[in-house]
Amino acid sequence: MGEGIHFDLVALGVLAAFIAYSLLSRVIGRSMLTLPIIFMVVGYMLSEPLRTTAPPEVLDEGKRLLAEITLVLVLFSDASHVQFSQLKHNWRLPARMLVVGLPLSVAFGTFVTWLISPEGGIAMALLTAAVLTPTDAALGQSVVKNSGVPEDLSETINVESGLNDGLVLPFVLLGATLASAGIGAADTGGLALAALTQVVLGPLAGIATGWVIARLMDAAQKRRFIDATAEGVVFLTAAFTAFVFADVIGGNGFIAAFVAGMVFGNSYRHNLAFVREFMEGAGQILTMAAFLVFGALLLPEGLAHASFKTVVIAVLFLTVVRMGSIWMSLLGSGLKSREKLFLGWFGPRGLASILFTLLMTDAFDFEGQAELLACVSVTVALSILAHGLSARPLTRWIAKG
Repeated sequence: MGEGIHFDLVALGVLAAFIAYSLLSRVIGRSMLTLPIIFMVVGYMLSEPLRTTAPPEVLDEGKRLLAEITLVLVLFSDASHVQFSQLKHNWRLPARMLVVGLPLSVAFGTFVTWLISPEGGIAMALLTAAVLTPTDAALGQSVVKNSGVPEDLSETINVESGLNDGLVLPFVLLGATLASAGIGAADTGGLALAALTQVVLGPLAGIATGWVIARLMDAAQKRRFIDATAEGVVFLTAAFTAFVFADVIGGNGFIAAFVAGMVFGNSYRHNLAFVREFMEGAGQILTMAAFLVFGALLLPEGLAHASFKTVVIAVLFLTVVRMGSIWMSLLGSGLKSREKLFLGWFGPRGLASILFTLLMTDAFDFEGQAELLACVSVTVALSILAHGLSARPLTRWIAKG
């Protein structure tokens, strides 16, 4: 009975934090604090009581499920606002960052990680670099939605953060497979085909899902079959339909969710305001919960295994590795130096890195899992703080032109 009461008190504390943030959201929005910063700290403060009152298996399964749900909805929502009519004038920047910058970041990150921590081997260095390369669409929203940021830059950040987690997946699979093969736990024979299948079938599932549901919803709107309150339900189910459909046919569900969002947003002929309204309500609760869970369950475990090398790797990935790779990918693009630095800096790490780490440690058996979690946890925590606190001053800086 005592434990039950204790857990109820923890749950009340979490709900109180949700209510307090919502009541003060406008005031907080004018400060340098961000939602991820606040709820990472709240989660860290609640980590000990939460671990002592909830079953470990419930916490382990819950944190992975929550990360997946939140990431799918954020990807679909962000992509639905990417308009092809605007993107066709600005496809070169995100293409450069994804086709050139992403592989450069993985290669450079692998070299840096191996140089600092050679005892882990090249496979662990590759896996670490791969999971730390994708950027977080949720963490980048304060920049993307800021009217002071030039449209071509905000659109580039949004598209890159939506697509890079799926495109980096083959590198993640390669690193995890090679790392586990080193202790005889994996067969690398079908790796290339599996990776190619995920990257090809994921977008196909997204295209089919987004187009079909947009057409159905248009028909329902035209005939006045759908009630306004049900529009959010369609958005929610469309995102997860794309994810599940991709999984059924062997594609990557996260790529599918993002592509489905883009196709839906560009095919649907009516007002898309309901997507924004849903994400500002129920979607924001999920984002709060995701970063609270990170602070409560992953960050303490990561910090327990962290070392000086871990901190150095984290700092280099947020600065030299990311910014150097993006700078090189944008050479000859015509952008000013300040704009290249801005795009290079605003590559925050968050849900995608966390989710890839959880998925790979569940699916593969390899040495150095604790060290990988430490690298990811420290990098994400530093990113939440650094990118959150720098968002407002740097958006004002870039707005000055």
